[in-house]
Amino acid sequence: MLPVGTIMNTKKKKPDNSPSNLVENLKIVTGTMRLPFLLLAPATMMLGLATAFQETGGNINFFHFFLALLAGVCAHVSVNTLNEFSDFRTGLDSHTCRTPFSGGSGSLQIRPDLAWLTLATGILTSLITAGVGIFFIMKYGLGLLPLLIAGLAVVIAYTPVMTHSPVACLIAPGLGFGTIMVLGTHFILTGHYSFPPLWASFIPFFLVNDLLLLNQFPDVDADKKAGRRHFPLTIGREKSSLIYSWQLGLSYFVIISGVLTGIFPWPAILGILTLPLAVSAAKGARKYHDNMEMLLPVLKKNVLLNLLTPAFTAVGIMLGVLF
Repeated sequence: MLPVGTIMNTKKKKPDNSPSNLVENLKIVTGTMRLPFLLLAPATMMLGLATAFQETGGNINFFHFFLALLAGVCAHVSVNTLNEFSDFRTGLDSHTCRTPFSGGSGSLQIRPDLAWLTLATGILTSLITAGVGIFFIMKYGLGLLPLLIAGLAVVIAYTPVMTHSPVACLIAPGLGFGTIMVLGTHFILTGHYSFPPLWASFIPFFLVNDLLLLNQFPDVDADKKAGRRHFPLTIGREKSSLIYSWQLGLSYFVIISGVLTGIFPWPAILGILTLPLAVSAAKGARKYHDNMEMLLPVLKKNVLLNLLTPAFTAVGIMLGVLF
């Protein structure tokens, strides 16, 4: 474990401001942002765009949608960088079994002197998210304020607080990327809330809960040393794989019931195109819950489910409006 003083001591060194070093520093800090995963926020926020498109008949202010995307992506960057900083300080990322989908980026293990810059990035991106939220509060009133507060609370409290409660650790990702982002996007584009975006938000709610749940499987031993408490650690990977399967099923229930009840137009059924991938992922999680090497393809399928299912559903909703 690296002591906290490591950060302070490295800051006393004379900085190297050469172009090559600045590029290297940028690569390290962007590594802590986990750039490949930042597609998740746009994918889920497409559902808020789609329900607003459905409600307004396609009359969308795309500059406002760009601002919403900026806030969502910055919130994602913030939670990633603050998580990297926290796991560096506790030494957790030095003990994880790192995969392309879990265990941190490893960036700060290469350059521990840049931990302070990672923390600053997390704070700055949180402030950008807050700034966008305040702009729309000034435009529409206080209706967005509860979502803004809840979103920032998830960003700030996820690693230090929520990872120590199995239930909070399970549902916080889905609340952030599902309920808050979808409802927030819809509100920004329409100025009010309605039931379709709330129902649509349950699709990424269950999927993103599952994304983090399955990504915790390789980190059980390291997380136990760090004092974390999540379901793979407290009830075991096998039972957690059942929770994973149930939540996958619930995400498709939301799509199908939404179409059958008229909440979504019928082309939204495009969202179930990923169902074969989900069945394969669920079977893989059950079969390989204790085999981390064989679990890697399942983790990849899990990421694809989180990106494609909301996107396909959103495209279907918008097609239903256009045709």
